[in-house]
Amino acid sequence: MNNYMKQNQYLPTYQYMQPMYPQSGTSVSPSTASMPPLPTGYPSGSAFASIPSQVQQTPVSDSMGLSSETIDSVAYTQGYLKRHIGERVKVEFLIGTNMLIDREGTLVDVGASYIVIRETETDDLLLADMYSIKFVRFYY
Repeated sequence: MNNYMKQNQYLPTYQYMQPMYPQSGTSVSPSTASMPPLPTGYPSGSAFASIPSQVQQTPVSDSMGLSSETIDSVAYTQGYLKRHIGERVKVEFLIGTNMLIDREGTLVDVGASYIVIRETETDDLLLADMYSIKFVRFYY
């Protein structure tokens, strides 16, 4: 029985803070209550005063942010396909995890993330996703 009585001695005692705002009868406007400034994410202070404000950036050749080396070089798929614009091609696409479908026609245009094929039978333009292409057959 004595153990239960002594158990209260381990409970923390709380000290209450005084209210931050004046008691009733006086109003507080937002302009009188001051808050610390919010962080901006930019470094400030004397240590950062000597850093120049302008940063050199490399020129970009297109609106997608890809350099001309990426689009025109045969080391990349887009560059290799651009060399074959106007030729007859058969392109196989991976749909899902195990389904391949193919489209055949004349390669009309190559962009950063797409190709355009003029289909042989219908003469329609087909815009296709570059990243689902698995195989391209070039007819000579």
